[in-house]
Amino acid sequence: MKESSAIDQEPMVPASAGTHRPERPEEGNEAAPVELRADCIADSAGGLTFDLNAPQETPAAWSAALVLRLRGGDGADDEVRLPLGPNGAGRLRAVLPSTVSLAEGRWNAYADLGDGRDPQRLLPGLNDLRSLVDRRPLAGIGRLAVRIPYATKFGNLALRSWLRGPHAEAGDILVTPDGMTVSGRLYGASPGAGARAEARSRRTPAAPDSAPVTVTVPLTVEGPEFTFALPYEELAGHWERGSEPWDLWLRPAEGAPPVRIARLLDDIADKKQVFSYPALPVHADAEELRVGPYYTLDNDLAVRVAGATES
Repeated sequence: MKESSAIDQEPMVPASAGTHRPERPEEGNEAAPVELRADCIADSAGGLTFDLNAPQETPAAWSAALVLRLRGGDGADDEVRLPLGPNGAGRLRAVLPSTVSLAEGRWNAYADLGDGRDPQRLLPGLNDLRSLVDRRPLAGIGRLAVRIPYATKFGNLALRSWLRGPHAEAGDILVTPDGMTVSGRLYGASPGAGARAEARSRRTPAAPDSAPVTVTVPLTVEGPEFTFALPYEELAGHWERGSEPWDLWLRPAEGAPPVRIARLLDDIADKKQVFSYPALPVHADAEELRVGPYYTLDNDLAVRVAGATES
């Protein structure tokens, strides 16, 4: 699973610019679309409710919809339309149930009021995401859906979506001079014989058909809970140059497909901007390197091994 290339790649259109079709001559005196804000309420199952603060004079036809578009997508499944109807004076509501599938990625949010205009970009309102904090689904859940609303760097409303099964949720991370200890919880699979954690170098293998360099360590398991300790010394021993990332995976049992370790079950869309861990000095041959964990742009857990001038 490759890390995204940027945190926010939406088109460079500020929120106040809106999104509507070019004005026709006969529409020269038509009023500009009213800016619409959406309050979001999350439920513990992964659903979201959107409440728009539309002025009472804002028309909404029977075909009105809240539109979600996958950023960078162009397929039939990359747009989702949710019915948008009145919910009291000056309010419109749409509901995204947890059963509606959203592909992993960033989804831009629009309102189509059925007035003949192109869907209008939504602005973020108030978010009630309390049900996402310390969310703890049943361990046997087959597929985990996570959707977190957030404001983009241009001030628009977007959703960050993950859809994973199985999933290894990272919990506490203890960093020491010798390495790191990670605890977490496995969803959608049961640990068995040969369960282990794997650190995989993201460096391109020298030979086309060879696998990436991988360091494995055993898991300690208790039901769905897992713990592992990853020493830094072996990672540092494989360092070649610059800043080298290692992605962390969990293999539930010998021969089982690997599961990416990530932190998804809370209300923070971009962990990389919030969770910071120290990069500690590690000696490798004649070099002093710095090694430390971090979350990628997709909230996956990784470790960076870097030379002293790269950290």
